Amino acid sequence: MSSRDLILGRLRSALGEPRPAPVEVPRDYRPAGAVAADVDLFVDRLTDYRATVHRCATPDVARVVDDVLGGRQVVVPAGLPRHWLPDSVDVLPDDDLPTGRVAAVDGVVTAAAVAVAETGTIVLDGGPDQGRRVITLLPDVHVCVLRADQVVATVPDALARVDPHRPLTWISGPSATSDIELNRVEGVHGPRHLHVVITA
Repeated sequence: MSSRDLILGRLRSALGEPRPAPVEVPRDYRPAGAVAADVDLFVDRLTDYRATVHRCATPDVARVVDDVLGGRQVVVPAGLPRHWLPDSVDVLPDDDLPTGRVAAVDGVVTAAAVAVAETGTIVLDGGPDQGRRVITLLPDVHVCVLRADQVVATVPDALARVDPHRPLTWISGPSATSDIELNRVEGVHGPRHLHVVITA
């Protein structure tokens, strides 16, 4: 008898006879629509994650983009509303740019598909105003614009609004990780700076 067989045999003896799986799987978690969306809670969560939040009217989006990325080069998805971009930014439309070119720009401006108040999460689905996932991962600054009515209360609410067959990117604050000593490092897996513009 091998050591493997001996160990597995002892585990089987300790666990006893396997129990049958339940016929009905409990589904008593909160369904979509159970809680109203709270934009202020969403802002609080984003702030906790060290994202910068800007609340403004839709015509003021270009002013915010100018404040954050004015005088710099930004990559934008093909379907992004052009009135969001001030003349002060050097716009580079993404037409399947190589990753090296995307990594060399200063920032990216996108829209969003939906946002979750409870978790402070923004969901991108690769739509025309959001673009390919790579353009939101390589630049150092991501400016994400969304309407207040795109904020939902919970993850089930967000899942009810997105197409599961689309490439979903879930963003909760700037990219960050910690080493074994819990020293926070930002910008490892995505942008170091996330600016969320919430329009009325």
